[in-house]
Amino acid sequence: MTHVLLVGNGAREHAIAEAIARSEQAPRLFAFMKTDNPGIAALAAEVRIGRYDDPAPIIAFAKEAKVAFAVIGPEDPLSHGIVDALAAAGIPAVGPTQTLARLESSKSFTRNLLEKYGIPGNPRFRNFTDLEGIEAFLNELPGIVLKPDGLTGGKGVMVQGDHFQTRAEALDLCREILRSHPSVTVEEKLEGEEFSLQCLCDGRTVKATPPVQDHKRRFAGDRGPNTGGMGSYSGADHLLPFLDADAVAQGLAITEKVAAALLAETGQPYKGVLYGGFMITATGVKLIEYNARFGDPEAMNILPLLKTDFIALCRAIIDGTLDQLALTFEKKATVCKYCVPKGYGLPADHPDAASTSSRIEIGDVQGARLYYSSIDRKADGLYMTASRAMGVVGIADSLAEAERIAEGAIKAIGGPVDHRSDIGTEPLIQKRIDHMKRLKG
Repeated sequence: MTHVLLVGNGAREHAIAEAIARSEQAPRLFAFMKTDNPGIAALAAEVRIGRYDDPAPIIAFAKEAKVAFAVIGPEDPLSHGIVDALAAAGIPAVGPTQTLARLESSKSFTRNLLEKYGIPGNPRFRNFTDLEGIEAFLNELPGIVLKPDGLTGGKGVMVQGDHFQTRAEALDLCREILRSHPSVTVEEKLEGEEFSLQCLCDGRTVKATPPVQDHKRRFAGDRGPNTGGMGSYSGADHLLPFLDADAVAQGLAITEKVAAALLAETGQPYKGVLYGGFMITATGVKLIEYNARFGDPEAMNILPLLKTDFIALCRAIIDGTLDQLALTFEKKATVCKYCVPKGYGLPADHPDAASTSSRIEIGDVQGARLYYSSIDRKADGLYMTASRAMGVVGIADSLAEAERIAEGAIKAIGGPVDHRSDIGTEPLIQKRIDHMKRLKG
């Protein structure tokens, strides 16, 4: 029996835990979590609670459990070098080393890598460690995007027209960013539609999973502040309504070149998830950013559809034999909607702020999947925290039916909760299609 260590405590890791438990190899799961996730705990033989920035307790737990390998879910332990610490202890992992995880933790590293190796997809950009030259470069760009260097939980990117309006405001924001970050990346603002392409890599071979579209904005109609992601959807044809096979191929080709460049640059093979956030524009596919792990919520769209045995997949990534394994997914559509406290993303003095510690009741969700995120399990039930509570996923032959399942299930959750009812609906998807038609003329 294979013993597997999972590091992470969110809905993404709940989906990973489910994929591990589904394996025909009947593995035993051991979970190391920052907070107790009841969904993961129900699937695990044993759970330990601790911090992600201290590898020693994680290594001790892995040795005690006699795990064959580890799967690292979130970016935090990756950026703190947990894979390096595990390797030093003789335990392989699905996840990049600290050096390779800079692909996510350092926006400047990624942009420079693409530029150095002539990889397509970069917008116009410059990295700045101080204010010298910033104002002149801002004046060259028709639209501006600012990215602090370092992990920001998916909420650090600032876009002209959304987070600021003028070049003077952009300069002030750069000044503010440089007070707390080593550098700021200034980029041209792209216009198009975003899509997530989560790829698996063993260091040389790269294989794509079905593309997904995430929704960062807090409220329906793409309004309100950016969040970690309010939900996402994927198509039964493994494309998206505004996205054809050629665009997916462009995204995969960029990621294959990035994997090769990482090996050339560092001498280390990238073993894990290479998740590219891309934008399809009038002139082709552009790279927004890379993440060094599965997306949250996007993992909940693709892992339930995975037909390939997840343990066999992990072994192929670790052993460098991914080219010998067929990666297959069910031809189903998925819609994921996050159930959040009503006060999520709102100021602390907002009337709904108290909802972030409220109890919730889960009714009949029928055929939907539930993935717990930030949930506290107490003696009298489940309580929310200040973050996203749980992902609700509908899976069906069509997007319309998958959306109906997800919406019905999320309405069966009682308490001061909220969600984006428009994710996966025909009007919002048609808006994306129309946008791309206008751009392409």
